[in-house]
Amino acid sequence: MKDIINVALVDDEALFIEGISLIFSNVDNINVITTANNGLEFLEYLDKKESSTPLDIAIIDIQMKPMDGFELVESIKDKYQDLKVIVLSSHYKSNIVGHMIKLGVSAFIPKNANKQLLVTSIESVHQSGIYFTESDKEMLIQYMNSGSKKISLSPIEELSGREIEVVKLICQENTNQEIAEKLFLSKRTIENHRQRILDKVGAKNTVGLVVYAIANQIHPLP
Repeated sequence: MKDIINVALVDDEALFIEGISLIFSNVDNINVITTANNGLEFLEYLDKKESSTPLDIAIIDIQMKPMDGFELVESIKDKYQDLKVIVLSSHYKSNIVGHMIKLGVSAFIPKNANKQLLVTSIESVHQSGIYFTESDKEMLIQYMNSGSKKISLSPIEELSGREIEVVKLICQENTNQEIAEKLFLSKRTIENHRQRILDKVGAKNTVGLVVYAIANQIHPLP
């Protein structure tokens, strides 16, 4: 049986929220526990949240008022670092995708995506922290190569052979437990490796590690 994934929907289009909620009502393992029509309303919910039901993923739009998706993501990552974010937006361009990923967004899905892609992205983000399509990776490469927007992380030489091995497995969307089993190590050892890698490369989360791996050709496009 799959884990129940509790999500929040944040979008200023009421009909869109109703439509996505209806879609999820027919998906056994995805549960919409709250909705909001703008970023401020959602932050107020998070600040006052009293329910013991954990919120796993926030699915948000970019173009909202009075607080847009960029500002909302920055606020979430500042105050609620464990909350994963999926952006669901019609603004699907390399500079926006790259910027949102750099902020720590776990996935970026266009609003014209089908139900299966959306469900798959939610399950992947819940399981491994990220979901990148090949289009996302190509856009990320464009973003990183766009001069002033180059992502600055520490050089690959700072990582040991074992740490590079761990990074590769993280990019393949393996959990800490799965990596531990593949490398014949304990889960605790992998957790320590992951934190040490984050500290070395200057990344804040798994998304940042994937950005680092692509930039250094540890995890190149197929």
